[in-house]
Amino acid sequence: MNSNRIWSFNYMDNRNLSSKTHFKKMRMTDKITMHNIVFFKIKPPGSIHCICRKILFSMSIIWILFFPVHAQESSVSINHEGKDFTMLKHAWKAQWITHPTASTLDYGVFNFRGTLNLEKKPEKFIVYVSADNRYRLYVNGRYICMGPSRGDLTHWRYETLDIAPYLTAGKNVLAAEVVNFGEHRPAAQQTFQTAFILQSDSSNDKIINTGDDHWKVIKNEAFKAIPFSSADLHGYYAAGPGDRLDMSGYPWGWQNPDFDDHDWLQPRPATVEFAVGRGFLYGSTWFLVPRSIPLPEETPQRIVRLARAQNLNADDGFLTGKAPLIIPPASKVTLLLDQTHHTIGYPELRVSRGKNSTIRITYAEALYDSAWKKGNRNDLRNKRILGYYDIVKPDGGINRLYKPLAQRTYRFIQFDIETKAEPLEILDYHGVYTAYPFREKAAFETGDPMLQKIWDASWLTLRNSAVETFLDPYYEQLQYIGDTRIEALISIYVSGDDRLMRKAIELFDQSRLPFGLTQSRYPAYIVQVIPPFSLLWIDMVHDYYLYRGDDPFVEKFLPGIRDVLEWFERHIDRTGMPTGLEWWNFTDWSPGFKNGIPPGADNGYSALISLQYVMAARFAAELFSHFGWKYEAEKYSRSADRVRKSVYDHCYVPSKGLFAETPHKKLFSQHTQIMAILTDAIPSVDQATLMQKTLKDGDLIPVMIYFRFYLFRALQKSGLGNEYLHLLGPWKRMIDLGLTTFAEKDTEPRSECHAWSASPCFDFLHTVAGIRPGSPGFKTVIIEPNPGDLRSLHATFPHPSGTIEISMARKEGDKTSFTVTMPDNVPGKLIWKGDSRKLSSGTQKFEFR
Repeated sequence: MNSNRIWSFNYMDNRNLSSKTHFKKMRMTDKITMHNIVFFKIKPPGSIHCICRKILFSMSIIWILFFPVHAQESSVSINHEGKDFTMLKHAWKAQWITHPTASTLDYGVFNFRGTLNLEKKPEKFIVYVSADNRYRLYVNGRYICMGPSRGDLTHWRYETLDIAPYLTAGKNVLAAEVVNFGEHRPAAQQTFQTAFILQSDSSNDKIINTGDDHWKVIKNEAFKAIPFSSADLHGYYAAGPGDRLDMSGYPWGWQNPDFDDHDWLQPRPATVEFAVGRGFLYGSTWFLVPRSIPLPEETPQRIVRLARAQNLNADDGFLTGKAPLIIPPASKVTLLLDQTHHTIGYPELRVSRGKNSTIRITYAEALYDSAWKKGNRNDLRNKRILGYYDIVKPDGGINRLYKPLAQRTYRFIQFDIETKAEPLEILDYHGVYTAYPFREKAAFETGDPMLQKIWDASWLTLRNSAVETFLDPYYEQLQYIGDTRIEALISIYVSGDDRLMRKAIELFDQSRLPFGLTQSRYPAYIVQVIPPFSLLWIDMVHDYYLYRGDDPFVEKFLPGIRDVLEWFERHIDRTGMPTGLEWWNFTDWSPGFKNGIPPGADNGYSALISLQYVMAARFAAELFSHFGWKYEAEKYSRSADRVRKSVYDHCYVPSKGLFAETPHKKLFSQHTQIMAILTDAIPSVDQATLMQKTLKDGDLIPVMIYFRFYLFRALQKSGLGNEYLHLLGPWKRMIDLGLTTFAEKDTEPRSECHAWSASPCFDFLHTVAGIRPGSPGFKTVIIEPNPGDLRSLHATFPHPSGTIEISMARKEGDKTSFTVTMPDNVPGKLIWKGDSRKLSSGTQKFEFR
């Protein structure tokens, strides 16, 4: 018997059931578990008892014959970062555990300790670990990792770790800090209740599983939440609370083997349900799936300078970790720190003494003047900070460490310190840069310093917007489809790493609602729907098909793609255009688009939304055709043609040579002209003329920095790619204003780091260097440079099969030379001013006149 698994009846673990023969020998009044199907004794009154026993016996035999008996740790082999691990697919041997008396729904920080005694240090010791909401894992006092990788309850990630390097002969302690942010949790955080799980791999000589007697727990009462509202931050905020830490209540040393935990409590099972993997045959609370992305980069990052100090003659020795900063007793001190560039992560503060003092730590992307304007970010005069904050109260101890429970985003950090009777020593303060481990494998060199600054800021924008998902790092930390499509393309162009892109595509598919559309952002517990973003998800799947291939991965999204298109199909009326569209039809933050919504989208007909549907339907038809879904391919191809023709018939104004926003033909935008080019709503021979009007007509509703990505796609398609470098004004202005990452909007942005604006990293390679797929899966390559006025360029690009390099040099007269290096077995062509040359493996040189 396992008393920890008593529900409303006696439980017998299926490890006691070794064979069908054993089953037959058992009395049917005993309760057993077969493949985690529960059978238990039923004693109805009178003569029915015998009949019920016979029926139950017959049902049990049927289960045995048709459903194989699995051990609780049923697994299949997977490969992660070159290592063979396992995916726990059915019931786990470990249990989800939690605190025995504390609320499992409210805010709380919980410390778990598990003891493992080993005769010798193992060569390998695999464990699987997860928690709700978040955890940090320690082995013998050493920090191992944080997790889980964010998902939803039906795809709850666990980490697979080899902790052998941290184990020793004798007593070992596995410790986990688990935090439930409760009602204050970030909008991106799904949750069921406070819980932790850790399971040893069956190959380990010794086993340590949550649910056995080796584990203890306490609630760490030293932490409280500091909730923030959008009003507090002067902009929509959904990224969770700050920390209030009273160090006097913290169990210092709790991660270490020699810590005295005799008064800690025995955990209880978190739920009555088994811990199970996704695909288990009946319900559970968290369906566990393996982490699909690598662990984050965690790199110490020194804060560059102490920008300002009030009421103290301070130096920056504590920022280097070489000399403490002493705050005298009974003092009120303010310190402003400047990282000098935008960053993310988990800063670490070490202090000594200072009992009963208060340290308020405020984080901000930029400072504000008296009119709440940011101005030049490098000009700090007469500016103040506004941002979320943490509060730390030292206990007078020596070398105390505080590290936030959640990600912090900042360029500026302000310390507001008030000491009491004892001086406070700040020993060290530095960041720990924590982000998805992208590596910059691409390069773009022209000798133009401004283009290099734009490249560097674009890449930093992407890096600071990618952790466990793509996100905007300060205000929301949510993964939006519109942002993510651009971010994913940047990531594969510069790093060659498509794993975060794959995860995003899967998450958006998992977010789909019963009526067909995806959610606009996911994971999230607050549902938001932006119908055009569902179309962009289709475009994103097509991007992956074009750049990576991987048919089995792409094919599984076809049903979801069909569901999205069918929602729009239901809204297409006899005019041939969609109408009556519910939800938030956001397209861009342009003036003239109220709340980002194009005219006509809410209560009439929108040419812009219609053409976004056309683009997605055409991409979908290509995918359906590729996979042999002939009916769907023909249906959505016809639908795209019909809607495109309807837009032309109802919204094109020949006298202007422009497409109007609605059939009323009163308003015009750059956006709709762009989409008309991208969907061939106007013949290809006329697209360059329309593109030129789009750029020059000052009466058009302008695109903002987000939609410039699509402006540049139309520019390239219409043959005007050489104009690209003349259109970088918004990025140059942000550089001149001291931004080190690119913002959400062109002017007066809320967010200083929004990777939908990082598109130059993509376009420098895709448009200027001209590297793009020639066929699905990037099996062939087209290189068609658009260098504008550049005299030379050199670009390196991480193709799936190897590295592509291109160098261009303009010589005297009208001669232009190219040197191109291609990977093995990847054919292509180089196009220059309409002249095409064949590309093959290796290095080749060309000269054009």
